[in-house]
Amino acid sequence: MKSPRFERGKVKSILQTTSLLAGALLASITGGGCHRANPRTEGRIVIRYWEKWTGFEAEAMGVIVHDFNASQSRIFVDYSTVSQLDRKLMLATGGGVPPDVAGVWSRMTPVYAENNALMPLDRMAADAHIRREDYIDVFWRIGSYRDHLWAIPCTPSCLALVWNKKLFREAGLDPERPPRSIAELEEFNMKLLRRRPDGGIQSIGFLPNQPDWWPAMWGYWFGGELWDGNRKVTASSRENLQAYDWIASYPKRFGVSSLLNLGDGFGNFASPQNPFFSGRMAMMLQGVWIYSFIKNYAPADFEWGIAPFPVSDPDRLKNFTMVECDGLAIPAGAKHPKEAFEFIKYVNTPGVMEKLCLRQRKFTPLRESSPEFFRDHPNPYIREFVELAKSPNAFFVPRMTTWNEYENDMRNAFSRIWAGQSSAAEALHDVQGREQATLDRRMARWDRLSARLKEEWNRP
Repeated sequence: MKSPRFERGKVKSILQTTSLLAGALLASITGGGCHRANPRTEGRIVIRYWEKWTGFEAEAMGVIVHDFNASQSRIFVDYSTVSQLDRKLMLATGGGVPPDVAGVWSRMTPVYAENNALMPLDRMAADAHIRREDYIDVFWRIGSYRDHLWAIPCTPSCLALVWNKKLFREAGLDPERPPRSIAELEEFNMKLLRRRPDGGIQSIGFLPNQPDWWPAMWGYWFGGELWDGNRKVTASSRENLQAYDWIASYPKRFGVSSLLNLGDGFGNFASPQNPFFSGRMAMMLQGVWIYSFIKNYAPADFEWGIAPFPVSDPDRLKNFTMVECDGLAIPAGAKHPKEAFEFIKYVNTPGVMEKLCLRQRKFTPLRESSPEFFRDHPNPYIREFVELAKSPNAFFVPRMTTWNEYENDMRNAFSRIWAGQSSAAEALHDVQGREQATLDRRMARWDRLSARLKEEWNRP
């Protein structure tokens, strides 16, 4: 067994190396690691804010930052868009040079929290009168982990079925009546199917791999889950098997090569050749952001609607939706946490939050929005998305520190099933074994760490 002195020396060396790497990272982002002389910052506390957004979403927050800086003379927010923020934030925090505010994906919160990369915000939120009851509950829960609040909700989203009303009408379907169950989805699918003279597929109603953004999550629309919320992986549950048997029905019914050829003809999502915009797919699972893509890439006369995505049992699984929410967090070791939270509090005031979400074409995480917000919002279905997010059947990805590995494993299983290389039972059985072993190892590590911490806390 190595001596404690050796272990301490090894840890010190690792921390020194991490600090050097983090210093280099900070210099690359800030242009040398220091702020250039700027009359606007003289006499102010400068807080650094790293955000993952680009394009119009980044510009929307830039307006909010500008407004905050102009609203007072004590704090100046230095706002930067940072690529691969999830990795760089961990590195900067480990090296002792984190930003003061970070825009985080909610799915990363458990990993950050268990690696001591974030500050708990419970006390600051309470002191600022930021209350759970003021938010749509699922978005407050998504920023929490192990009974602590780690990120304040910012800009949320949820998923729904979107459909092309013109294609419904041409297929003899009621354009105002979307499918409500998986069985109905497949009935509509076949009515919307069009083949070329050579027998190949010209267009189709729906494909569960277009786009391939949520291959791990299909079991939820069948009443399944991917873990029990504690220590048990449930990849091979009855409901998940039912869902991925449905996935497997596609290559069986249409043929692997036909589906591959059809997919090869689809263009990029953000383009007029997107199969939904070009009329080659009549239905798609999509989020609140779809309005912006329709506006930019779909034909001017494009007719569309949104509804809860079909489920296996509509009576039991009413208004089922998957949600996600960006959050504002304070990294552990931030130099100015109080000032950082003042900015976070500012963003979460109703008027400011509505301004940000309106510019990002999203709805707000707040329980109530003003009549003016709905009046001015360009998305004609924004109220429907809000109501879906408020559903008791709104869910989010598992709060697991092993989620990245688990999601990739499920993605590979989906690919095997879609290619006809494996049955659903075989693929999910393999995932079950691997991911349960991974979770067991991670939980054993956490148990040892918790025991050691308790021992230290109880030491005289």
